[in-house]
Amino acid sequence: MSVEDGGVPGLGRPRQARWILMLLLSTAMYGAHAPLLALCHVDGRVPFRPSSAVLLTELTKLLLCAFSLLVGRQAWPRGAPPWRQAAPFALPALLYGANNNLVIYLQRYMDPSTYQVLSNLKIGSTALFYCLCLRRRLSARQGLALLLLMAAGACYAAGGLQDPGSTLSGSPPAAKAGPMPLHITPLGLLLLILYCLISGLSSVYTELLMKRQRLPLALQNLFLYTFGVLLNLGLHAGGGPGPGLLEGFSGWAALVVLSQALNGLLMSAVMKHGSSITRLFVVSCSLVVNAVLSAALLRLQLPAAFFLATLLIGLAVHLYYGSR
Repeated sequence: MSVEDGGVPGLGRPRQARWILMLLLSTAMYGAHAPLLALCHVDGRVPFRPSSAVLLTELTKLLLCAFSLLVGRQAWPRGAPPWRQAAPFALPALLYGANNNLVIYLQRYMDPSTYQVLSNLKIGSTALFYCLCLRRRLSARQGLALLLLMAAGACYAAGGLQDPGSTLSGSPPAAKAGPMPLHITPLGLLLLILYCLISGLSSVYTELLMKRQRLPLALQNLFLYTFGVLLNLGLHAGGGPGPGLLEGFSGWAALVVLSQALNGLLMSAVMKHGSSITRLFVVSCSLVVNAVLSAALLRLQLPAAFFLATLLIGLAVHLYYGSR
């Protein structure tokens, strides 16, 4: 199994164990993101500005990267800093900035588990950009595995779109008493399609940059998140009147910011040493974490289609990473 396929060839057991632990941690944080956002709701709404959460997340990632370089966890290259190599990171920063804001806005138009499963539509767009931009070919077995991931998302999405709770009154689900129903609006579906296209392009382009440049990962992240902070600072400042930067933040909101920052750093390591496809499987497998947390914290009622979707995801993982 190659690095691009998600494996870590030539590594000893300790480093292989760290790689697996990193993937498991990222899976857990991906799955916890939407339920944590739902726990931030006050009277059915997110009490802080979405741009504030995204800006603070980018700033946290930037500070963590700078700290890593300062304490020598990753060596600074000799000679003058290669700032000319920083310019290409402006595009993924722009794309990530758009998607990070979309993730929060999407919570207004669907429940957390529906978002988590439908976001698997990014599998198709990422695979397409992966083949076109990186000029890689997927085997028939790998292609079938990715199709199974998409089928899992479609299976559960059908249950969510037809859920009787979606026909209830238009008040936010978090404001209702009783279990949170599965729901999605037409506008939410359109925004999610845009999210998936942007996600696929940004993921593959970032992988291409990180693997072509012979620079420490922390320095590459420093470039990326510097652009991210500047971009999101402009978006926040130009967003018009509204709550202040930290207004409406709670302990749950702080946990959202910290978990997203740490997950962003973990994903950059996956992009550098793994692949965009590995990232897809991490996101897809986080469905299990998302479902458990949604059921426990939000009392979300899971349909039978969810269990079929989970089975399909497990089969996809086996096909892609199992012995060939």
